[in-house]
Order: sequence, then C-alpha cells, then structure tokens
Amino acid sequence: MEALHEVSEILQRNIYRIKKLTSNSWQSRTLYALAACRTAKLGGHIDKCNNTECNHIHISYNSCGNRHCPKCQGGKQHQWIKAREKELFNTPYYHVVFTIPSELNKLALYEPKKLYGLLFKTSWSVIKGFAANAKFLGAKTGMIAILHTWGQTLSLHPHIHCIVPSGGITENKKWKNAKGKGKFLFPVKAMSKVFRARFVEQLRKEFVLEDELYGKLFSRNWTVYCKRPFFGPHQVVEYIGRYTHKVAISNHRIQSIENDKVVFIAKDYRNGARKYPVSLTQEEFIRRFSMHILPKGFPKIRYYGIMSHSLKNKIIPLLQQQLGKVDLPESTKTIKSRQCPVCNKGELVTLIFFKGGRDPPSHSRLKALAEKFLMVEKNNVI
Repeated sequence: MEALHEVSEILQRNIYRIKKLTSNSWQSRTLYALAACRTAKLGGHIDKCNNTECNHIHISYNSCGNRHCPKCQGGKQHQWIKAREKELFNTPYYHVVFTIPSELNKLALYEPKKLYGLLFKTSWSVIKGFAANAKFLGAKTGMIAILHTWGQTLSLHPHIHCIVPSGGITENKKWKNAKGKGKFLFPVKAMSKVFRARFVEQLRKEFVLEDELYGKLFSRNWTVYCKRPFFGPHQVVEYIGRYTHKVAISNHRIQSIENDKVVFIAKDYRNGARKYPVSLTQEEFIRRFSMHILPKGFPKIRYYGIMSHSLKNKIIPLLQQQLGKVDLPESTKTIKSRQCPVCNKGELVTLIFFKGGRDPPSHSRLKALAEKFLMVEKNNVI
C-alpha cells in the first residue's frame, strides 16, 4: 500500500526555508538530498515490461541513497539482513534497550557525536561487565547495537537497541548459557544502576557541566529494558532488520499536509500502543526531523565482542559447529525480482538512462523519448 504523503513532499514545499530550519550545513545538505529523492533532478532510467501482452513503459528516478531517507532503506535493510543470516547460531537472543534521560537532550543537540558515542561505549561496557561476572555468566559475549534518537512525536529520545545472545564463550572456547534460565539475561535493576554510574562518570571526563545537572541525573532512575528471548533465532533476523534501517518517521505515518500543517500518527506505548494524531506546523516538523540527522560518517550500527568484525569470522563458525546453524524460513531467502507492477507477470527491462541536474527533463518529455525509442527499435526489427 502506497503512502498518502511523503517526507520529501514536505521538504519540497519548504525548500527555501531548509537552511533557516537546520542547525548546520550537513543537516541542510541531507534534507536537500531527501527532497530530490526519486525526482528528475537525480536522473533515472526508462524501463519496459518484457511481457508482450503488457509492454508498459515505466519511468523511474534515481534514489538519493541517504540513510535518513524513508524511501531508500528497504534495499539496504534486505542486504543487511542477508549478511546477518549467515552469522546466526542456534541460541536464544535478547533485546536490550539503553535509554538516556531527557536532561541530556540539550547536550545531544550540541555534541551529538560525543554523547551518542558515550551511549554506545557505556552500553557495551555494561553488557560486557555483567557477562564477565561469574555470578551471571562468566564468559565473553557479543552485541549488535542500533542507535535511535527519536520518540513517536519526533521529539529527541536517544536510546540504543541491542541484540545480545543468551550466553557467551569461555576461555576454553566452549559455549556457556546465562544463568537466567531463559527468563532473563541479567538483572535489569542492577544493570540500570551500573549504566547510570558509568555514563555519568564518562560525562565528567568528556564535558564540563553544571553540578545541578549531575544532581538531576542521579535523582532519576535510568531505564534499561530487557525483553524475554525471541521464539527462535530466525526471528532475530526479522526483528533486528525492523530496527536497523528505521528513520525518524516513515512515510506511511503521515496522514495529511495542508494549511501549513502536517498531521501524522503516533503511538502511546504507555497506554497500550494507542494510536493518536499529532499536528505540527511544516516548519516545526522539519525542525524536529532535522534533530535526528546524525553527524557525517557516524556509524549508527555497531558490533561488539564475539559479534564484532574482528572476531566473528573465527568464533561464529565455532559456535555454529557447537550449537548448530539456524534453519531460516524460505521467505527470508528470496529476493524480489524487477517484476512489472502493472501485469505482475513480466520483468522490467531498462531501455534508456538519463541524467538529472538543475534543468531535468519533464515526465512528458521522457515518455515521448521512450515512445520514440520503441518506434525506432520496432522499425529496426522489421
């Protein structure tokens, strides 16, 4: 089902206000790229269905490929999932979420690279430390961490989603299960206290902040959430794929764009995930969206311990031998072909590539070019 409206539509309507609504040139460049996504400005290609009963002409514009674009994440998500499928081993996995309090939101706006880096570093420190403790596990574990910075209303809400296996590898290269007996990974209350203490300790080293802020941080209970294991390892692939390439808001959530207002659907997770409409001015929507544009080159997905790039090629084959590989459902193994969306039988064949730029060809001009190309091709065949 196609979305009613898109983020790019809002940006296109406010293209001359983007610089005013962003904090730096990197945010502006990102929003300009999203506004141009799948438009003639980026160029594209003309396809024809190879089904002789259809022969429909399709004009496709190039994608911006930006990681903050709601339209460009499907293919990347699929590629990422296919790569991770090969790394699964037959053990339960937990979903752990580390969240920093709203008192640090101002710091996140001005020093996102430093603060989000600390969030990754401290989260892994907590998981690694509890895993090393013989009281809870006594082994080396691993973690895949994905940074999200948004809440349902596009407010700033930095948190990290982590996928952690329910055990680790001992010094003699044997797998050892965590002691929660499948009910929990490590005690979340203890993890929350350690997370708060270590994060604040790192804050003192990296920033010069007011003592009043530290008092507020210690007066609050920090949230570490740990979900019970997935039903099977294959679910991890589908589940983490849902998180890895998410952006601040999907196009399907946007309900209307009119009278300088944007209305989108949000969920109230404190009230049974009840859906409700949120109305913002278009300027405020863009301002909030730009808060979630990560610094240039900042990795939002990171790998640790036995799941890190430096260790997984050695350790994962060993664990797959000990615990078994995961038999994935057939649905996760198939790749969609370039099927014609009109007849759903033929496949799309590219006829012409065209360039974009400041004065891109109009849609009608491209269609006329395609028809001319087909006429020449038909005459040559005859």
